[in-house]
Amino acid sequence: MAEEKKKIFDVTLFKRLLQYIKPYRTVFVISLFCVIGLAVFGALRPYVLQQAIDTQIAEKKYDGFVIYIVLMLALLIVEVICQLLFIYYASWLGQSVVKDIRVKLFNHMLKFKMTYFDKSSVGVLITRAVTDMERIADIFGQGLFMIFSDILKMAVVAGFMLFMNWKLTLIVLVTMPIIVIATKIFQKYMKRAFEDVRTEVSNLNSFVQERVTGMKILQLFTRETTEYKKFKTINERHKKGWLKTVWYNSIFFPIAEFVSSLTMGAVIWIGGLNTVVGQTASLGDLIAFTMFIPMLFRPLYQIANKFNTLQMGMVAADRVFKVLDTNSNIDDAGTIEASHFKGDIEFNNVRFSYIKDEEVLKGISFRVKSGETIAIVGATGAGKSTIINLLNRFYEINSGTIRIDGTDIKDTTLSSLRNQIAVVLQDVFLFADTILNNITLNNDAITEADVIKAAKAIGIHEFISSLPGGYHYNVKERGVMLSSGQRQLISFLRAYVTNPSILILDEATSSVDSYSEQLIQDATDKITEGRTSIVIAHRLATIQQADKIIVMDAGEIVEMGTHKSLLEKESGYYKNLYEVQFLKAESA
Repeated sequence: MAEEKKKIFDVTLFKRLLQYIKPYRTVFVISLFCVIGLAVFGALRPYVLQQAIDTQIAEKKYDGFVIYIVLMLALLIVEVICQLLFIYYASWLGQSVVKDIRVKLFNHMLKFKMTYFDKSSVGVLITRAVTDMERIADIFGQGLFMIFSDILKMAVVAGFMLFMNWKLTLIVLVTMPIIVIATKIFQKYMKRAFEDVRTEVSNLNSFVQERVTGMKILQLFTRETTEYKKFKTINERHKKGWLKTVWYNSIFFPIAEFVSSLTMGAVIWIGGLNTVVGQTASLGDLIAFTMFIPMLFRPLYQIANKFNTLQMGMVAADRVFKVLDTNSNIDDAGTIEASHFKGDIEFNNVRFSYIKDEEVLKGISFRVKSGETIAIVGATGAGKSTIINLLNRFYEINSGTIRIDGTDIKDTTLSSLRNQIAVVLQDVFLFADTILNNITLNNDAITEADVIKAAKAIGIHEFISSLPGGYHYNVKERGVMLSSGQRQLISFLRAYVTNPSILILDEATSSVDSYSEQLIQDATDKITEGRTSIVIAHRLATIQQADKIIVMDAGEIVEMGTHKSLLEKESGYYKNLYEVQFLKAESA
């Protein structure tokens, strides 16, 4: 039985949620007093009406009747004011709490390892940060206080009824267990239904987000019909989840209304007979009870509906707290603030795996001297990009050490480490914002003048100036208003303007046109001058001038040397790669 209660309502989770109310105690107390006012002033009106009927109308005395009318009007006005204040402050409290949780959640997700995002659906995370948050807000605006208000109103009404006429009250109380039992059953099934609904909402959000993002692929491979059918299936499950809640509501509420109406009829019938025959109930009692019964029963079965809102919010809160409780952060225990690196990099017997027992890097070791430009080449999946990910500490290594300037990167604070390393990726991501903001990423330390100066230095100022609005041109979502080559140039400028100690180019010229490639090559020559640089490239023609070339295969370093020395190796891995590319270029 205790386990069942725990399933219906998680007290521990609720207590944790209430911790976020602490900064808003004053508003909470105001809302609480408004709730009490709604219960007390609402219950007083029927009592005042009973007094007016029994002491004035029944006795045919009208000298004090106006006083009762004014009193009832005053109670109504006060009740309306309490209602107004309650709605505003309860909703304000809910949104304030949600704001705090949402900020905390987003800040927590910003610090997750890349492993977490590799395994998590973007659509699900969006649901947690947006949709689920609104359900949590409903706990305060429509759930928690409303339930408390209804319970308090029922207690006050029952007290007034017992005080006025305990015999009529017994008639009312006889039918209440039926509603209570029905409510408990209703809550149990609605809890399960709402969990199904939240699951299907997450699935729906995830599916739509992925398909909209990958729409070009779907259309290129004519998968519209297939994806349409999948969407219909997911949408059908979503509809069935909601229809369960509708079905339970359609059963419960008519039963509750039926029982309430039967009770009202019994009170009128028995109370009417008592008034006429037994004189054990007054006319005022009878009229007051016809007002009290809806005030007693309606909150009782409406609590079930409000409890649904509370349950939905609790399910959402449970999902959000699970993300908050996820311990997937990079250990940022370093104490060294690196303001500048000389650029000496050393990998010593580094082993790493994305999936346990499936090593991607198998004990690699190499060293890059300050100011050197090294290139890393190899087939897809050889582990080239993994080296970059580990240098930036997006993932934690299994064993070995990575040092910069002789210091283990774990001893350097994460922010200062990444501030000194600039990366230009093959797959450029641009936000739906201006070119200027995409370059500075809203870093106040970088001015527009700095950006223009950097753009002129690497030769792309003219290209940006030719766009409508220049540096204030909005590139839209993911930079769709620019070509892949133009996006690559923007990404290159974004890295250059930070004046990094270490520069990393990950396939930076693999998907650009010859004109953009030449611009990037010229910029590369300038930005790498006197700066440690790591270049990952499939096109070997772009790395011939590198001080050192590291050749990788299946997570191991198979060759290392200059372009010239590697070509001199008979049957060498690099020589074979170069000759294959050279022959392809010749045939082209």
